[in-house]
Amino acid sequence: MSLLKKNLIILFLIFLWSCSDDSLIIEDYRIVNNEEIKQSKSSDYNKFRNVYFGDLHVHTKYSFDAFLLGADVNPNSSYEFAKGKLVVNSWGVDMKLEEPLDFYAVTDHGLFLGVVEKWADTTSELSKLPEATPFHNINAPENLNDSSILRRIKLFREEAGKFIATRGSTLDQTKAWLTNNSSLASKAFDYDAHLFAWRDIKEAAEKHNDPGKFTTFIAYEWTVSSPAPERASYHRNVIFESSKAPKRPFTRADSINPEDLWAWMDSLRNKGVDSLAIPHNSNQSNGETFKMDYFNGMPIDQSFSETRMRNEPIVEITQIKGTSETHPRLSPEDEWANFEILSTRKGNVSQYSLLNGSYVREALVNGLALRSEARGNPFAVGFIGSSDTHDGAFTFDESNYFGSSPLSSSPVSRGSVPLTGPMINMQTDLRASGIESSQEENVTYANLRSTLFSSSGLAAVWSEENTRDSLFAALKRKETYATSGTRIKLRFFSGYKISSLNLNDPDLVEKAYAAGVPMGGDLFSEGTTSPSFLVFAQQDARGAPLQRVQIIKGWYDSEFSKETKEKVYDIACSDGLTVDPITHRCPNNGASVDLSDCSISQDKGSSELKAIWQDPDFNSKVESVYYVRVLENPVCRWSMWDALRAGTKPRTKVAKTIQERAWSSPIWFKTN
Repeated sequence: MSLLKKNLIILFLIFLWSCSDDSLIIEDYRIVNNEEIKQSKSSDYNKFRNVYFGDLHVHTKYSFDAFLLGADVNPNSSYEFAKGKLVVNSWGVDMKLEEPLDFYAVTDHGLFLGVVEKWADTTSELSKLPEATPFHNINAPENLNDSSILRRIKLFREEAGKFIATRGSTLDQTKAWLTNNSSLASKAFDYDAHLFAWRDIKEAAEKHNDPGKFTTFIAYEWTVSSPAPERASYHRNVIFESSKAPKRPFTRADSINPEDLWAWMDSLRNKGVDSLAIPHNSNQSNGETFKMDYFNGMPIDQSFSETRMRNEPIVEITQIKGTSETHPRLSPEDEWANFEILSTRKGNVSQYSLLNGSYVREALVNGLALRSEARGNPFAVGFIGSSDTHDGAFTFDESNYFGSSPLSSSPVSRGSVPLTGPMINMQTDLRASGIESSQEENVTYANLRSTLFSSSGLAAVWSEENTRDSLFAALKRKETYATSGTRIKLRFFSGYKISSLNLNDPDLVEKAYAAGVPMGGDLFSEGTTSPSFLVFAQQDARGAPLQRVQIIKGWYDSEFSKETKEKVYDIACSDGLTVDPITHRCPNNGASVDLSDCSISQDKGSSELKAIWQDPDFNSKVESVYYVRVLENPVCRWSMWDALRAGTKPRTKVAKTIQERAWSSPIWFKTN
């Protein structure tokens, strides 16, 4: 063969490879039986919308970290769990919901999706590499217990990263470059296993999607951290609207720049595939999630704001690794700011996470400041909660907490009761791996950080029916709210005719839609008229009674001071109590918890709270943002339940009670 022909063949192959970026190839995973989805409305269709509860952040065995933590639940079983089925995890723990969810998404990490299982499977070709040896049989039955904790920590924190960073052959690296798929350049990567897992996730979502009854979304997590030594994480879950999805997910191997993720999402949108990216754990992002500039350090402008809001209209405000509403140091006058705070960095747990740029309330008011400078508002976000479980299943009930991974299946391993068994003997080795035990009153416990994890949270969506189209549209318009796991029902409206409504009118919701905008909406000024706000909250039938309803206001003083400001107003009190007009606070309703058995007050609190409120400090010239926070009476926290059942004293440094709550998406008052 002549040299010319060889060169032509090489050029032809390069052309073919360079045109095959699988992240841009669209595939339709619609199941034939589901093609007959009825065009008529669902039986529960409601023009004025129903509330649906779900979880849009779930990891199964296909996530590299979940597998190394012992997870063996697959996407199919995870969806079965969400529908109410009992699922047993690899440690032998029963996992079951008291009440099924309405919608769900498995969001396994896109990076090395489904590949780590091949490292452990000694029959696979990948397992024959010497770097895979430490992972062999990690999830064999004899290793699914607390005695494997030390090995798992070392694999997760040390060996996995080294293996992933090992470069493959020159041919592998060439293929990676030509196909725009950087993962192929790693010696540790198996593309067939990756595609199999991604296909299984998509097919499981399609199998369990049951319009009108149970909704699933094809989804994954874009898992990203900034380079060492900072290692600040700013992850997103990507939720696809329909049965169409890319052949492979866009991962951190493609880019660690969120702007590139948005550009990829825009490219898919131009191909007819819509999606949303939902940031989470901003509290642990070291200021990265809501930073005030482009990735390259250039200042935010209108184009940035429009791009971000097109792709990221909502944020996950609460989950197992803490709540990201606000922090006591950012909101010193908010008595309820210190709620389920976890202040370490995600991915670098020994380091403190910077507050600025990490919490949602601050981002809301910073967005107003940017808008006042004609740079748009990149932080006009709605709220949801979700779990971030790494066990394919999660409880949202403080009294039925079974942890967020197999490693936290027992009260001993999650630090709520004293160390016993194998963990006592592993203390020295665990300390060498950076896992410190804790001493309290001469009793030894596991690391205190484990007790800071939460039994949270849930996504609540107001939509006409329980279908992908309806729920996805509600997510885009931000008619959503978050809860810490409770199923409080919460409505929030604002408008100039709201004040004329009757709170006891059976058609109150219909008239509220006609008179104003719901949560997630924009309300534009009408001269100097002050708008009114309508809030309607109902108790979770299985939860504690409601204690109070609050409105949190944020604004930007664009005059000489150039300051962002906030204020908390109680607007409805339980037990017939009234708000103090000076302090804007409800009196204490006297609700309490008996720590000897975790029983709560039976005669305190309300089953529902309703109010129409006007801002006493309203200024028609100042753009503002308002959202609702509903608080239940206190109950025992999961850690207290663990201690009670074990017959041990609760840890002194861990909260014994918790006030479950809900946060509405905001309403923005705009002057133009």
